Amino acid sequence: MRETLEENSKARSRTFFAGISLKELFSTSEEWHAFLIGFFEILCLWPPRIPVPSPQSPVSTEYHYYLGGRAAAVLVWIAIAKLIEVTFF
Repeated sequence: MRETLEENSKARSRTFFAGISLKELFSTSEEWHAFLIGFFEILCLWPPRIPVPSPQSPVSTEYHYYLGGRAAAVLVWIAIAKLIEVTFF
């Protein structure tokens, strides 16, 4: 039994998300802000607000959340297009 527990913990430590705690994901307002800016830029077809993040930009330290928001919006657009295709064609 002891070996099985140790093997399980070693297997979990090798996974991609091993060091990520879900409680820490989107735990600050800066992370939400960066994600929502990126999401709505794509969803609402606004011009990119931050082509290359500068130290003064609101998403400079949370740029990965900004990119994640943009990627999520692309997935939403794909879902909308599929819904239109299924509904009307």
